[in-house]
Amino acid sequence: MTDTAWIDAAFTSARPQAVGALLRYFRNLDTAEEAFQNACLRALNSWPQNGPPRDPAAWLIMVGRNVAIDEVRRNRKQEPLPEDEAISDLEDAEEAMAERLDGSHYRDDILRLLFICCHPDLPATQQIALALRIVSGLSVKQIARAFLVSEAAIEQRITRAKARVADADVPFETPGAAERAERLSAVAAMVYLIFNEGYSAAGDTAEIRSPFCEEAIRLARLLLRLFQSEPEIMGLTALLLLQHARAAARFDADGTLVLLDDQDRSLWNQQMIAEGLALIDKAMRHRRSGPYQIQAAIAALHARAARPEDTDWAQIDLLYGALEIVQPSAVVTLNRAVAVSKVRGPQAALEMIEPLAMRLSNYFHYFGVRGAFLMQLGRNQEARVAFDRAIALANTSAEAAHIRMHLDRLMRDSAPRAAKVSQ
Repeated sequence: MTDTAWIDAAFTSARPQAVGALLRYFRNLDTAEEAFQNACLRALNSWPQNGPPRDPAAWLIMVGRNVAIDEVRRNRKQEPLPEDEAISDLEDAEEAMAERLDGSHYRDDILRLLFICCHPDLPATQQIALALRIVSGLSVKQIARAFLVSEAAIEQRITRAKARVADADVPFETPGAAERAERLSAVAAMVYLIFNEGYSAAGDTAEIRSPFCEEAIRLARLLLRLFQSEPEIMGLTALLLLQHARAAARFDADGTLVLLDDQDRSLWNQQMIAEGLALIDKAMRHRRSGPYQIQAAIAALHARAARPEDTDWAQIDLLYGALEIVQPSAVVTLNRAVAVSKVRGPQAALEMIEPLAMRLSNYFHYFGVRGAFLMQLGRNQEARVAFDRAIALANTSAEAAHIRMHLDRLMRDSAPRAAKVSQ
């Protein structure tokens, strides 16, 4: 970690708490964001010399609030202003603020911020995009990648969402139980996307963006405290835990992606796995299955397999079939095809994904999976074409390197046959 990387990590971790508290205070998304950014600028000047404060979130909240109040006073744009006595000394305020953040329950400012961003007046795509930008500080580029749309489209969604929240005069308070339940689906989807943004990172980037996974797990646990009997939130939390438990084994020393079957399972986080397995077992007892529970059940089967050959692929195939029913998509079918290849062979799997060609024509994993099936069938030239297309569509160098390994294997396998023909 570089000399300033710890500051970036602190900003990432503190952002939801700080922006949530500033939003509650100023009741304006743009003002809260600007106050947080100004506090971060002050921190960049102060922290390298003085070291990190005891609680970075509390420090950023107080500094951001005071800077914004000074700006409001200068511009005379916000009334009424708090009395001077209400703005206490920073060092005294930090301890009280830290205690409030640590001891809060569902009134946690992060959850308030989540539920405001996921207000039902907003379309679902705007809810999630706004929350990803405001709560987690993801860039427009990162959010666009998560949604598989252009940056301009995401920028427009966020701008419209902010305007709609302002026009709707949304109360900046934690909603009651009924409203929280209505918005739960959008909040859960947003948490899931935050996790995926960290999980999909590769190599050195994975280490930098791993806080996204950790923050998503923290948010999921907070949701679980709110909705203790909701099986889908149990499933979501279990899914994130089981996926993140493999983090240490997903890349080799060179930053190259390691497939699940090739991972060193001794590196998996067993404590995290145990927590995830307990949660999914508890969720399934409710007999109200949903997409997060099904995905967590699939992850649990992988986690329970001591060796790759112990994996219950037949059960995974059935679970993906159930997921296709409750959440049909081409990507789900593509994932199911991998299980089918293990159970019924690569030809059956290839036939399953052929109809997806048009819908997944720009999807890296489609061509990588198709190339692997073709290679298993000995159709090496077709496999090479698929792998070349996958490399062209790769989002990261690790993805491209993984496909090049397949191409190298094809070259090695075809070399003896070529030598024989020439003799």
